[in-house]
Amino acid sequence: MAALLATARQRMRPGQGELDLSGGAVRAGVSVITSKRAAVLWEVLSGAYTRLGFDVLGDEAFKQLVLARIVEPVSKADSVRVLDELGVPHASLRSMFRSLARAKERDYRGLVAGACFAHAASHGDLSLVLYDVTTLYFEAEHEDDLRKVGYSKERRVDPQVVVGLLVDRDGFPLEIGCFEGNTAETTTIGPIIKAFQARHSLSDIVVVADAGMLSASNLRELDEAGLRFIVGSRVAKAPTDLASHFRWHGDAFTDGQVIDTITPRVATSKATGVNDVNVRVEPVWDPSEHSSSWRAVWAYSAKRAARDRKTLTLQENRAKAVVAGEKAARAPRFVKSSNGAVSLDQAMLARAHRLVGLKGYVTNIEATLMPAGEVIASYHSLWQVEASFRMSKTDLRARPIFHHERDAIQAHLTVVVTALAVARHLQAATGLSIKKIVQTLRPLQQITVN
Repeated sequence: MAALLATARQRMRPGQGELDLSGGAVRAGVSVITSKRAAVLWEVLSGAYTRLGFDVLGDEAFKQLVLARIVEPVSKADSVRVLDELGVPHASLRSMFRSLARAKERDYRGLVAGACFAHAASHGDLSLVLYDVTTLYFEAEHEDDLRKVGYSKERRVDPQVVVGLLVDRDGFPLEIGCFEGNTAETTTIGPIIKAFQARHSLSDIVVVADAGMLSASNLRELDEAGLRFIVGSRVAKAPTDLASHFRWHGDAFTDGQVIDTITPRVATSKATGVNDVNVRVEPVWDPSEHSSSWRAVWAYSAKRAARDRKTLTLQENRAKAVVAGEKAARAPRFVKSSNGAVSLDQAMLARAHRLVGLKGYVTNIEATLMPAGEVIASYHSLWQVEASFRMSKTDLRARPIFHHERDAIQAHLTVVVTALAVARHLQAATGLSIKKIVQTLRPLQQITVN
């Protein structure tokens, strides 16, 4: 089309008479496309990279690796092909690999984190940050000091690393950390938050994390660091936290009902005794009065209850099948064994049915500063971290990782988090997914016609 338009413009010059467009009447001029370039797409990506302040790295080869991954997430070696197809002049493959070594030597991740923080501080709200972890696996058979077989969210048995990601309330990345593949999730939040604090000299922020981060030591460390937190609670804590409610009101809840109470920091008799079942009114958490407890907010959802009941029914049927000998015993939920015989754990099943629909949240923020509804809403923002993880795993294809040296793995994650920041920024600016942006702009070619 571009070549035909160029030919038409040449023919439609001033003074020309009527043009006969009938087939074969006039011999068409010959136009040859000598070069083409996805100029619009590259300008958009480069502009976002610059606006985020990533030019502070001063490394064009690293920039090309990052932006090529957004366009088409392939191996580092194949990034050259992507850049060639875009018509972008680029560094050699060897220079690109050297840029990965420079990423470690010059602390590119720290520079990127600083630029991300500056952008988020000027364009968003950093009073609340969200944290979660995921696992990234390797196409490798053997473990080493970093790549370990551990608990995989994807139920894989490959060596992996554990990645912790801290984002703002809109999912824009702020800090990323990499841990050995067999690291427990609960031990990752401390180092990430401390690094984030130290890098930016912060104290007055709210950290939101899911129940996987709920441990006495984590909450104590966050509180001692002067940070406020909102962490998901485990439903198993409900009978203790809501003991008074169950005694005075039974186990019936209304849709949307919220109960603001307290939860013991550690399961000691002194701590649990604060929830006095003889008192009908739930205690209001006061840090000076309840030094052995945290504030707990419990909410009931009819929709969640229906989903929980469905899950419980499937688990109960599986347990009954094991007890009846119809299925091999794999220690499913609600099955107990005694003297070699298995039976249905009716008490545990009844307790589970009593707690359907409940979701708990633990915090050290007083009700006068943040109402229960805002606590719940803040926790629900965690889907933004999950969305960033999904983007990094699918659109940016952070896994599987083919590098095997620690520094190269860390550099790969630096490339991914930089690309994630650019992608998140463009999505926020346009309202379109990064995949849609690339699909729309990539076909628009700037050509040279001879």
